[in-house]
Amino acid sequence: MPHDLIRFAREMRLQPTPPERVLWQALRAGQLNGLKFRRQAVLGPYIADFYCPPARLVVEVDGLTHIDPAIDQKRTNWLLSQNIRVLRFWNNDVMTNLPGILALIAKAARTPPPSPPTRGGGKKGSSTN
Repeated sequence: MPHDLIRFAREMRLQPTPPERVLWQALRAGQLNGLKFRRQAVLGPYIADFYCPPARLVVEVDGLTHIDPAIDQKRTNWLLSQNIRVLRFWNNDVMTNLPGILALIAKAARTPPPSPPTRGGGKKGSSTN
């Protein structure tokens, strides 16, 4: 991991946005169904707002810094290629509907992540019969 990315993640942990702070208070210490989340977690070339390793689930709280859907889609595609699901919520939704947001996160965490894509492997023409 690049040291700059790790340092930036640490700085972000020290200065969360108000919606990130509200959501973290609800997620920290296994308060949501015993799920353990990390905040500002470095995942490959990206930093996830919240990451639950056992559920392979990223939760993003988006505000004005997420105004380019193409960049967010590239990031989401990379996470999906790593078998990590992504939930995105707008700042306003976190601040006005925290119980609903938590219910959606809990439901997603209970759903098993999709299997990673297969990459060939069998011999052509082989049969299991």
